Amino acid sequence: MVSLVAALLFLLLSFRSLSWALPAADAVRGRSHKNSGSIFCSTAKAPWLCPRDGTILPDVATSIGTAHGTVDGSAVRFAVKYANAERWQESNVVSTWELPDNATDVTAMPLACPQTALGSNAYSEDCLNMVLYVPTTATVSDELPILMWIHGGSFKEGSASDAGLTGSNLATATNSIVAVIQYRLGALGFMAPDGTTNLGLKDTINAMTFLQTIAPSFGGSGSKITVAGQSSGANMIRALLATPSAADLFASAILQSDPMNFGFLSTSGQGTLQSYYNSVINCSSSDATCWTALSLDSILSAQNNLLDAASTLEPSAGDAEPIRVVRDGTLITSPLDDTDTFPSVDKPILISTVKNEAGATIYSMFDSVLPDAYFSLVSAGTLGTDRTATVISSGFYPSMTNIAGVTDTRVRLEKLGTDEMWRCASSTFARNWVAHGGTAYVGLYTVGAVYSGNSFLEFCAQAGSVCHQADIEIVFGTVANPTSEQSALVDEIQARYRSFLHDGTPNASGYANWTPAGSVDVNVLNLGGSDPLEPAPAIFHSGAMQSNTTINFTTSNSPILGLSYSKLMVFFALPALHNTATIITCCIFTILFALYCSLIFPLSQNSNYDKFP
Repeated sequence: MVSLVAALLFLLLSFRSLSWALPAADAVRGRSHKNSGSIFCSTAKAPWLCPRDGTILPDVATSIGTAHGTVDGSAVRFAVKYANAERWQESNVVSTWELPDNATDVTAMPLACPQTALGSNAYSEDCLNMVLYVPTTATVSDELPILMWIHGGSFKEGSASDAGLTGSNLATATNSIVAVIQYRLGALGFMAPDGTTNLGLKDTINAMTFLQTIAPSFGGSGSKITVAGQSSGANMIRALLATPSAADLFASAILQSDPMNFGFLSTSGQGTLQSYYNSVINCSSSDATCWTALSLDSILSAQNNLLDAASTLEPSAGDAEPIRVVRDGTLITSPLDDTDTFPSVDKPILISTVKNEAGATIYSMFDSVLPDAYFSLVSAGTLGTDRTATVISSGFYPSMTNIAGVTDTRVRLEKLGTDEMWRCASSTFARNWVAHGGTAYVGLYTVGAVYSGNSFLEFCAQAGSVCHQADIEIVFGTVANPTSEQSALVDEIQARYRSFLHDGTPNASGYANWTPAGSVDVNVLNLGGSDPLEPAPAIFHSGAMQSNTTINFTTSNSPILGLSYSKLMVFFALPALHNTATIITCCIFTILFALYCSLIFPLSQNSNYDKFP
């Protein structure tokens, strides 16, 4: 008996001494092996065998191999490949832990997925990677919730390395694991020549499957995943909410600045775009040898051709996000809008927009003051004359002055665009969600932090403006030199997110109660201020505007005016002009202005939260 006890003590001491042993090379790299090689630490089967009560350290043993990380502020950062995929094939979750891009440097961030916004040395086709941020205080027995972030970028840009997406502060403040993921973009993610749809969306599903597998090793719970994202990333989350097969993979959702008036593409619309794309790459739908031989330059060049032609080929695609998720009837089974029966739901969701969502769009295209007469002209170019008359007579968009006190119709246009594409559509979505069994919390950011892509715009940089993307660094706590107002909002948002991640309600001690949305009043919370907010104009989501609920670009399937639009540095743009009368009017103010008129608000024939006649 004594010998048995002695043997057990020797085994225990051996485990502990091995875990504290630091090879010289690893000491030089600044890495710790305090958890290295011990499955007990990573599985929590015997956390008493781990130093410091199983604290998560830079090397962690997982069920698929040892994870190597690096300390990043208050968290440990792990870059990892979560799935493999052949070109234009569905991805598969990996079975071994592997650093992205065949890297050996654990501090390296993954290369982005292929995109025209970056040079070829900054991206890789083998790009299904994620970056985990785990609080240094986490232990393997904590069962922490996981926030999986899906970046924006109009389905064609962005990466886990985007500005402001460092997740250390957010992970620590929310006591959660933050996972910032990448997914295939543009044609590679959504335009497979054989007609397979939603490959990029399926990548995000595999990312959740991967997280469920490895979460326990890092002190996380695979049953407590919240999907969160901004702009097209939030659009992707809306698609996940419409995917019954993914329902068991996440518990709740956060949608920031989702342009909800963009619906999912129809299969017929996708087919039209797909046929055009195949003709540009000169590969048939069955010629896999042809697809695999294409260079990335050829694929991206053909993608640009499609983006230029999309709204002419298929008006419902719009001009800003023509390549996007498709309601295929198999994966995505509902449009989650007013065009079809809304399904029964049960998840808690958090929906937010910012004060000036359309600011970057309007002020990047019109760089000087516009007289009031231009309001009806531009509106008619986007909405048609009848709908414009209804908008004007509603009284919601009177003549307005800018910050200098000068009458400027850009102020009205920005308000109209924000309401139509984001704010009102989000309110309607929240009402539908609540009416069919779910819980929704709706917020509006009245304070933000100017995002790098908008810093060149005077309007977005001026005091009081909160443009699209201004919420990102607030949420992540990555604002450089924050003001006291910004710091206070960072603290509040992260406290609310912590509560939401842990128990599904965004209410935290010391802050105003966030009342859930109702079927009538959505109870929008002022994020950044204390003043009550006016409800979104009823003109966009009530019976105020009757008749058909989609924009009819022409009486046929093609727009009257087909223009190849240059890609301005804006997120959202409208397809071709609405009718002949508008075209004639706009031509009076030159063809260039006609182009501007056609690029204000992207309305989809497949999403109908607005009630325009």
